[in-house]
Amino acid sequence: MTHIGPLIDAAKQRDPRAVAKLISMVEDADPALPGVMSALLGAGVQAGPAYIIGMTGAPGVGKSTTTSALIAHWRSRSLVVGVLAVDPTSPFTGGALLGDRVRMQVHATDAEVFIRSMASRGQLGGMAAATPNAVRILEAVGFGVVLVETVGVGQAEVDVAATADTTVVLLAPGMGDGVQAAKAGLLEVADVLVVNKSDRDGADDAVRELRQMVSTTSDRQPGSWRPLVVRTVATAEGGISELIEAIEAHRAWLNASGDGERRRQARAAHEIRAIALAMLSSRIGLRPDDPRLAELASDVAAGRIDAYAAAVQLVSSVS
Repeated sequence: MTHIGPLIDAAKQRDPRAVAKLISMVEDADPALPGVMSALLGAGVQAGPAYIIGMTGAPGVGKSTTTSALIAHWRSRSLVVGVLAVDPTSPFTGGALLGDRVRMQVHATDAEVFIRSMASRGQLGGMAAATPNAVRILEAVGFGVVLVETVGVGQAEVDVAATADTTVVLLAPGMGDGVQAAKAGLLEVADVLVVNKSDRDGADDAVRELRQMVSTTSDRQPGSWRPLVVRTVATAEGGISELIEAIEAHRAWLNASGDGERRRQARAAHEIRAIALAMLSSRIGLRPDDPRLAELASDVAAGRIDAYAAAVQLVSSVS
């Protein structure tokens, strides 16, 4: 642990290499990580919790362009901004497939903006398994706003709501309108719905359809938040001010209703559960390449045993 001290000190100064190293430790499940997280908590850099915004939606709707515009807004208010862009995993390297993040490169020279691409590594729900701890690291070293942009895989992309304070769902005319959003379950996780590329044909219909869906949703309790629907043309920064107003309105509601604290506690419980399961898996010696797992998988695939029975056998064999 002697080499960790200088790394922590550098990260506290938001040195990008040090912060990147800490996030790599999270991704690689480094054995020193528990000590690192404890040391970061004791550093006391961040005066309060970061405001975490999830950006999600299907590929091609303009998430990265919109994220770039939001970065510019918060930087204009002198806030330090962190971005975790969760990308599909390369089948060759195991790394983030879209790691260049060309649409955010305008902020690359800003020392108060940290952008990191993370590979999803097959994780369902559009999120990398390491994302919550990576968010904690950015929060601990003083990033006031953290934007989490997810893979964009469509119907599985809902896990971002477990990590974010405010979830922004982007759609585009002709690319999976309100009906598709409802099918994907995105309406349930959205705090703000954005029809981007709204200079295209069909934008008015998409906005009207989404607003109708929101207004007729029957399972929302009185006093609960109803998603706002805004329209943007992110490439020209059109509608970005309206999007920011919607995000800030949701943030104010979180604080006034107490739902913000509830979400933070639920997020912490989710993190604890995930870490505990990983610890238990490590303690009992169960690895993805375990030959016992491979043998049972062969039996399940061949129909000789069902998956539940296989899981019971596996747990019994490693206990």
